[in-house]
Amino acid sequence: MYRYFGELLSRSAGSALASGCVDSALPVSSSLMRVRRYADAAADQPDDPNFFKMVEGFFDRGVAIVEDKLVDDLRTRESPEQKRNRVRGILRIIKPCNHVLSVAFPIKKDNGEWEVVEGYRAQHSQHRTPCKGGIRYSTDVSVDEVKALASLMTYKCAVVDVPFGGAKAGVKINPKNYSDNELEKITRRFTIELAKKGFIGPGIDVPAPDMSTGEREMSWIADTYANTIAHTDINAHACVTGKPISQGGIHGRISATGRGVFHGIENFINEASYMSMLGLSPGFQDKTFIVQGFGNVGLHSMRYLHRFGAKCVGVGEIDGAIYNPEGMDPKQLEDYKLQHGTIVGFPGAKPYEGNILEADCHILIPAAGEKQLTRHNAPKIKAKIIAEGANGPTTPDADRIFLENSVMVIPDMYLNAGGVTVSYFEWLKNLNHVSYGRLTFKYERDSNYHLLMSVQESLERKFGKQGGPIPVVPTADFQARVAGASEKDIVHSGLAYTMERSARQIMRTASKYNLGLDLRTAAYINAIEKVFNVYNEAGLTFT
Repeated sequence: MYRYFGELLSRSAGSALASGCVDSALPVSSSLMRVRRYADAAADQPDDPNFFKMVEGFFDRGVAIVEDKLVDDLRTRESPEQKRNRVRGILRIIKPCNHVLSVAFPIKKDNGEWEVVEGYRAQHSQHRTPCKGGIRYSTDVSVDEVKALASLMTYKCAVVDVPFGGAKAGVKINPKNYSDNELEKITRRFTIELAKKGFIGPGIDVPAPDMSTGEREMSWIADTYANTIAHTDINAHACVTGKPISQGGIHGRISATGRGVFHGIENFINEASYMSMLGLSPGFQDKTFIVQGFGNVGLHSMRYLHRFGAKCVGVGEIDGAIYNPEGMDPKQLEDYKLQHGTIVGFPGAKPYEGNILEADCHILIPAAGEKQLTRHNAPKIKAKIIAEGANGPTTPDADRIFLENSVMVIPDMYLNAGGVTVSYFEWLKNLNHVSYGRLTFKYERDSNYHLLMSVQESLERKFGKQGGPIPVVPTADFQARVAGASEKDIVHSGLAYTMERSARQIMRTASKYNLGLDLRTAAYINAIEKVFNVYNEAGLTFT
């Protein structure tokens, strides 16, 4: 039961970890009663926990389970008490955000007015460098938000074995209120502010797209950095990922997060043991799903699930929601939104008046903002699988309710890691200064044709050629691959392998600790173990 406590556990375990007494954070019968009284008293209060504390609470939940194992696994000559102190000390190092930069800078708007723009960059951990995390443009950006998202990035990278520390940036603007010229000014000036303080660089800190940013903004960042502070650095364009192909980007990056969401769902929905817990059959064929947020992640998640047989029955955006129990075509909806700027009025569905999150479906994909699923709407959710395409869409109280109701939550720190995985591939491409497949493409193609010719000659030597040459016809799958792997093929293959391997690790951990459907805690345990091992084996400088 102790892994279900939500926000209360985040506070109690957080204070206990800070004092070095994690044991005191573990529940006893009296604390169980306090939790129940707390839940009753808070029933009518808004479920809007501090985002950074929320992430720390999930971290503490994992720590409470894995600490003893970390102590037992230490192979040193220290006493048991010294080992315990070492483990708790390193866990204390992992938890906080290492650096936070806050900047304010002026821009001159097209109408001649001046405006001061605020921006933030948080670096949670440098256990691996560079730090990695997106830049978002939103009026909701705050120090707390970027710290929370940076810490999530640390754990996300660890879960999928990408060797980066976590970071995040935000600029406090609504991009719809600015012209393209003004947005370019803001982006380039923010890049200079980061560079002046050492918060950007191929080996230091590498941003990426996030909410309301994309290839265009990343290109501006790369160009600004490469033509100013890094004008002599041959690796300068590795300072940011998510760039256009012409600027050193990589094929498959735009759809990477949505494709990762699909692969993440695929790995669990095809696992019969988990589907039996939910009372569902394995596979996509008879499944319906709803997407909240029809941006980059929502669109590509919808596209891939639709392609593999699932039916999208609902889509929600900030200005309205649509529903069609017969399903919707993602291409038609994408074209409609491009033409009209909204999904409202889409002829292939009807307006949905209620909360689209509570509509009937098998799979719910929150791909918008954080804290969308709370203790107030969690009991009304009809989906049996919550696939967290967004960062932090589920509050601790909602997470507890989902566990009690046997709803499987595939956690954000695993599910939306497709973006950072392919960003890692792009970063490597920029450092290597060669695209994937370029050196081997022709060799692989020739080798495959020689293989077919060899098979044909072997058959003709065995059976003769009385009736003419024996044709060797490759299958459709082999024919598609016979020319060799393109960069996109390599990226898609690497992403699928990464998501599958990470899913297996989460499943093994959930089974090992008897966590049932609590995949979030299993993912945190995996991340904590990996980050802990880096700190423990590297040692600490100047302590």
